[in-house]
Amino acid sequence: MISGKEIKVLDKNAEYFGVPTKQLMENAGKGIADFVIKTIKPKSKEIIIFCGIGNNGGDGFVAARYLCKLYNVTVFLTGKEDEIRTDISKENFKKMKKTNTKIFDIRSIERLDEIISGKKIIIDSMLGIGLSGSLREPYFSIVSKIRSLKDKIIISVDVPTGLCTDLAIKPDNTVTFHDIKTGMNKKNSGNIVVVDIGIPRKAIDFVGPGELITYYPIPKKDTHKGENGVVLVVGGGPYIGAPAMSGFAALRTGSDLAIITTPRKPAKAITSYSKEFIKPLRLAKEIAVLSPNIIVKELSKEDIFVPEDIMIVEKYLSKANSVVIGPGLGSENETKIAVEKAVKECVKLKKTMVIDADAIQVVGKKPEIIKDSKCVITPHAGEFKELTNEKLNKNLENRKEVVKKWANKLGVTILLKGSIDIISNGKDLKLNDIHNQAMTVGGTGDVLAGIIGSLLSKKMEPFNAARVGAFINGSAGNTAFRKKSYGLIATDIINEIPNVLKKYL
Repeated sequence: MISGKEIKVLDKNAEYFGVPTKQLMENAGKGIADFVIKTIKPKSKEIIIFCGIGNNGGDGFVAARYLCKLYNVTVFLTGKEDEIRTDISKENFKKMKKTNTKIFDIRSIERLDEIISGKKIIIDSMLGIGLSGSLREPYFSIVSKIRSLKDKIIISVDVPTGLCTDLAIKPDNTVTFHDIKTGMNKKNSGNIVVVDIGIPRKAIDFVGPGELITYYPIPKKDTHKGENGVVLVVGGGPYIGAPAMSGFAALRTGSDLAIITTPRKPAKAITSYSKEFIKPLRLAKEIAVLSPNIIVKELSKEDIFVPEDIMIVEKYLSKANSVVIGPGLGSENETKIAVEKAVKECVKLKKTMVIDADAIQVVGKKPEIIKDSKCVITPHAGEFKELTNEKLNKNLENRKEVVKKWANKLGVTILLKGSIDIISNGKDLKLNDIHNQAMTVGGTGDVLAGIIGSLLSKKMEPFNAARVGAFINGSAGNTAFRKKSYGLIATDIINEIPNVLKKYL
């Protein structure tokens, strides 16, 4: 069973991996026609198809084109031709018009009884997945009319129109595509037939732009600063640049604010990136090539995160929607104690987290502290062993099993970084191979952590944030690689993040 949103993901990913939506619609419409011809085998030659103005209607247009070769087909469009929403549906409507199909539209709604009369086969291709609330006109009236009919064979396309609302088509059969949709059962959908429409295996197994297009929360026009995500980064110490990379990546991914709590030495270095701290302004514009919106808060020590710093971190936790813990912290004993305290506080406050780099070893020693939390852990193979005490081999299928097992056991999302990334929340699993060999350069993991932290700050579920983050990071990295080749550095990836968002959103 699959949700409407995941079907949208697959449609977009199928196109990305070589099978355009146009071909999927063609296969869907042919699948409907084949079901009628080969399974229903209607004795009556009269068929009516009710088609909506979206892609569900487009499936019906294609079906009409195939069915009209053997039957007398009538199509009733629930709008007008110029109201058809998508280009592929418009194209298939034009193709259908060239056949002997009789076509009526919403302007003939008063003649509905006459148009339906004598039609034994009714195909419902009006509304597909993603419907919410109650049916509006003209669908309410059309569905009411169809429900009142006797002695008809009703076939719904993909899902019955109005499924899970107060008023829905009650079909004898539903021809659905790829998989049964969430909410469908024999009682509300009749006999359910699943048709393979040719979604490629890679679109199912691997992340692509579908995840980004479907799950990225586009800001509303009336939102204010802070409402589109505030990320707190707890990092820095021996590695000065790491927390800055995470913070800048979070901002480039669309968070309103990034707050970095870090020891004094990295704090001074990070503030030098921001034009707020550079005078005169002319010089600031030349130097500050990255965002000025980083807020840097110094911790108590010069170069390590220590337990007494928790009071400072706590002060900013209330302002943050998500927390990135680990970039550049180092592995001093005092720092490990401080990390444990910080993680516990985040779990207590139910904050979404990215646990990365040096923080992974800490939770590996005490995994109970992150059990069943809204957390994404981003290890490479060595860090995965520190997390689970289990060494991974090179076999992909084995790696998938192990990652899924541990994600389930810990109750978190794990993104195992490698030549093929493995992402699992213990129930679902996705792969990612969108990246390049130059992305082994230092800082790219910090960028990924910041991207995921940003998505979590926008209230995206951890599994979705991890797979969308992997796609954004890899796509930005590939764009940067085309420009910089093996001279690519982490900031090049950060600078390309907005271009990825611009391309797909």
